[in-house]
Amino acid sequence: MATQNQTHSHPNTTIDPNNGFCSQSRTFHSLRPKVPLPPPSQPLSLTDYVLSLLPDAAAAAAADNPAIIDSATNRHLSYSLFLRQVNSLASSIQSLTPLSKGHVALILTPASLHVPVLYFSLLSLGVTIAPANPLSSPSELTHLVRLAKPAIAFATSATAPNIPTLRFGTILLDSPVFLSMLDANNNHPPPPRVELSQSDSAAILFSSGTTGRVKGVLLTHQNFIALIGGFYHLKHMVDDGVDENPHPVSLFTLPLFHVFGFFMLVRAIAIGETLVVMPRFDFEAMLKAVERYRITYMPVSPPLVVALAKSELVKKYDLSSLRLLGSGGAPLGKEVAEKFNARFPNVEIVQGYGLTESGGGASRTLGLDEAKRHGSVGRLAENMEAKIVDPVTGEALPPGQKGELWLRGPTIMKGYVGDDKATAETVDSEGWLKTGDLCYFDSDGFLYIVDRLKELIKYKAYQVPPAELEHILHSNPEIADAAVIPYPDQDAGQIPMAFVVRKPGSNITADQVMEFVAKQVSPYKKIRRVSFINSIPKSAAGKILRRELVDYALSSGSSKL
Repeated sequence: MATQNQTHSHPNTTIDPNNGFCSQSRTFHSLRPKVPLPPPSQPLSLTDYVLSLLPDAAAAAAADNPAIIDSATNRHLSYSLFLRQVNSLASSIQSLTPLSKGHVALILTPASLHVPVLYFSLLSLGVTIAPANPLSSPSELTHLVRLAKPAIAFATSATAPNIPTLRFGTILLDSPVFLSMLDANNNHPPPPRVELSQSDSAAILFSSGTTGRVKGVLLTHQNFIALIGGFYHLKHMVDDGVDENPHPVSLFTLPLFHVFGFFMLVRAIAIGETLVVMPRFDFEAMLKAVERYRITYMPVSPPLVVALAKSELVKKYDLSSLRLLGSGGAPLGKEVAEKFNARFPNVEIVQGYGLTESGGGASRTLGLDEAKRHGSVGRLAENMEAKIVDPVTGEALPPGQKGELWLRGPTIMKGYVGDDKATAETVDSEGWLKTGDLCYFDSDGFLYIVDRLKELIKYKAYQVPPAELEHILHSNPEIADAAVIPYPDQDAGQIPMAFVVRKPGSNITADQVMEFVAKQVSPYKKIRRVSFINSIPKSAAGKILRRELVDYALSSGSSKL
């Protein structure tokens, strides 16, 4: 595991107070106040840590404010009922299933009132949660099961048929059995305490890693305790324009299986917010929810900021309660932020940056002054260290110079499950995570993402690995060769575009290529543009020269399909 940042324990005169750069170690240190965290040796689960923060976090629990609201059904779950259901479900799982500490549970369900209860219950028992996209195809699920080795699945009647047979079977969240497990009136005895070490596994979150095929990122209770502790303690130190509202209400358009959605959900509970979840994203339904529930805060991805800035639908709804958007998942352009600010002068946008491998946290803007740094993803998060490394020479670079961002700190993953080789390539022996992103810090310690060294396509907030789509294209008997690149798209950020070399004598069409891939992948991975080409440009080592294809696609404007 990575070691914690020691910056504050020994004042170092060589650290620049403006940007955190230490000229001796060539390392950037966080400029944030040091956050008090439980000693790593203290036995503690993420559930117990979060619930220990609740009494101070807000009068939410005392006033019995709603903890979670399902925007589709308008059903509410109060804080007191949420806590009772977490205990009741944990107790039921212990008495009715063979699940115990160390087992992995696959979770395959759209967002609902049950999902946060399920997460907190399983984590309190030491069961590792492995939430996956409910739209995953059967072949994608087979791969995820092979990686995570779950003993049980929690799913819905709609998603369960795609799950391979597991040792302890599948429990349906929309079944009478599950509802009775939640029933706090059944007088379940409180679940016996399970002693957990903070270094125990908490979650396997699926990510495309730095090299294509989906990987299972193993994160510990300590990773998330460090992350949530930072959000909790720093919230009281900055003016983000939200606290004038007596009770913050946040709306989640994010998938709860994604690292951004997962840790923002846990954060919302830790600080006593009311959390409104959407089972399925729909832009107008989101606007209705903002008006209906007087939403103050939304974590979003950049394409949603674009839609809010441009859509005519926005004018039909009262969005005056909105105070803050937290943008993550991909960099937000300066022009988009300015267009949004012109339309919503009273709403601040703060940006953040993180990877599944860093628990979702790495940097963020705090407060109104930092939010004005359009284009930056903020300053290095508390307890975090960074290096900017020249990809060619391996030399660590000072502020203002571009290189690969390396990160180290208490939120960095344990590794990729079942893939020691990929873990060793991504996290070095000193605990540095190589992000694969080309970045720089400015003279004030603000981080800017320039480009991706890794080749993932960012469709909305999803990661689409070109290698996976190329593999599918190569399996078509009419295709001789293929390459997939990101193509800029105003609404989605990027869309997957395929360059295809037809087999001699083949007349396969663009529509046929797109349909062939669409049948085998989740909707967000679909190919959305196709260009036919005589040959795919490659390096001497046989690597696809994607940059050349991107330049070619942009210069030819390759006719829209």
